[in-house]
Amino acid sequence: MSDIPQFGKAEYASDQRTCLACKQPLDGIYYQVNGSPACARCAEQVKMQFSSDSHSAFVRGLVFGTGGAFAGLILYSAFTILTGIIIGYVSLAVGWMVGTAMKKGSGGVGGRRYQIAAVALTYAAVSLSAIPIGIAYYVKDQKPHAPAATSAAPANDPDGSQPAAPEPGLAASSGATKPGPAALVGALLFAGLASPFLELQGGISGIIGLVILFVGIRIAWKITQAQPLDVQGPFETRAPSPSV
Repeated sequence: MSDIPQFGKAEYASDQRTCLACKQPLDGIYYQVNGSPACARCAEQVKMQFSSDSHSAFVRGLVFGTGGAFAGLILYSAFTILTGIIIGYVSLAVGWMVGTAMKKGSGGVGGRRYQIAAVALTYAAVSLSAIPIGIAYYVKDQKPHAPAATSAAPANDPDGSQPAAPEPGLAASSGATKPGPAALVGALLFAGLASPFLELQGGISGIIGLVILFVGIRIAWKITQAQPLDVQGPFETRAPSPSV
């Protein structure tokens, strides 16, 4: 959608009035789009862009935004796992990635439902990153216990042919009902989504992390907001006065 004219601000490079989008001289009829000069063709294109919000545009924006959120989750998780540093400022990058991806997928269309979706995706990407980070830390902290269990045989069994006695509580726990895959996934999702607020138990660091997350959400919100459109005209350029 790079051919769609953009009129973010007024710019006047010289005394010669030109269309801000196509850079062509404005001779005859012209318009003002958000205070910037535009030819009739570009003004019509930008009006069509701002009226092109549809279900398909929202779905494309949602798909692109989901991809941006997944990439942000990978970025947040990989940075923390590889460096061992939990830094909330990565949330700002995640918010930018989600908002930019949604705006790209929708063809530049924004609005309230795009903003709500961007907020939800940004929060989900940052909070759910706690799952792969927690799994990585758990695997890293595991110690091999097999050598300690088999290093010596019981005193009454010199050849070590008899199995070692089970640890206390092992027999009781073996008969307990194990959670199914659906319950396990649900528990992980709940723990991940609640992780930003659970980190408040860590004191000031948890509060700072939550504030930074809200700033990242704010970035995604602003990127996906609907841009104002003010089209005025048509106007007519004045013909240069004849030289005397």
